Amino acid sequence: MDLSRKLDEVESTFNELEQQMADPSILSNPGELQKVARRHSALSEIVEVYRKYRDVKTSLDEARGLAHGSDPELGELAREEVRELEPQLKELEDKLTVLLLPRDPHDDKNVIVEIRGGAGGDEAALFAGALFRMYSRFSEKHGWRPEILTSNETGIGGYKEIVFKIDGDGVYSQLKYESGVHRVQRVPVTESGGRIHTSTATVAVLPEAADVDVEVRQEDLKIDTYRASGAGGQHVNMTDSAVRITHLPSGLVVTCQDERSQLKNRVKAMKLLKTKLYDMEQRRQQAEMAAERKGQVGTGDRSERIRTYNFPQNRVTDHRIGLTLHKLDGMLEGDMEEMVSALAMAEQSEKLKMMAG
Repeated sequence: MDLSRKLDEVESTFNELEQQMADPSILSNPGELQKVARRHSALSEIVEVYRKYRDVKTSLDEARGLAHGSDPELGELAREEVRELEPQLKELEDKLTVLLLPRDPHDDKNVIVEIRGGAGGDEAALFAGALFRMYSRFSEKHGWRPEILTSNETGIGGYKEIVFKIDGDGVYSQLKYESGVHRVQRVPVTESGGRIHTSTATVAVLPEAADVDVEVRQEDLKIDTYRASGAGGQHVNMTDSAVRITHLPSGLVVTCQDERSQLKNRVKAMKLLKTKLYDMEQRRQQAEMAAERKGQVGTGDRSERIRTYNFPQNRVTDHRIGLTLHKLDGMLEGDMEEMVSALAMAEQSEKLKMMAG
């Protein structure tokens, strides 16, 4: 890759977008202005690092020129500056190479997360509840907004299933690595013999579909309403506020009953349906590009066991990258940054290998 040529093109595009943002015709069109501003923001870090890279390179070239001049004292100062600037230039070049890697087009999207208890009965449902809490705490730390769309509580603090939406900046870029089977090893509260049990929960992180991403025809939908019910008879609604939407061509069924208003449940259910249809189409396209996707950390099969949470040893291990952290308690309280950063770096490394190959 010709780094300088590519970076000059990026800077030129950045400058054009800056001019467009001052154009009265774009300023008067909020939708277009938002689109231009988003592209401008996406390129700003690359341009900032490139300009710094250029300054350091200019200083380094000047220092190298002076290092072999006729003035010995000036030459020594120049050689010292060369020794300082060379690693800086290398670091900036490496950073630019990573910044120029193809971005996941979904990275800036909000997400819909589905967590389901797997093998292990009540213990699996409790673990699903712990994962929901972990993602909620992580979201709060980033200023994101989690909102439950639908849930099936067990009555003892767990969930057979919970589906929730998270709104915020770059949510998918941080949580896309979470899809897969999560395994927990711990002694259940109900276990009198102190034996460690193994349970599982599945997580699916879907980029939220915008209206422009997927079109749903009204005639393809079958919409039913029914009375919502909660765990142990709690939160029972005496009106038909719960909504079930069936997408006839695909057979997809979504339900929403967490709101007391049928209208609100219907809006949430439609959002969930569109996201699932969008995910189906994306997965179909990704399957066609399976060879290209091979080895990418962020797109693992949801049936794959990705992580083990071992309570007795306060240990969490991500099997995709072989990373073990001895801070399970902190991670379950939302301290996920170290894990997420390691997974992002592993994916970048894979992309760099693919580019080099």
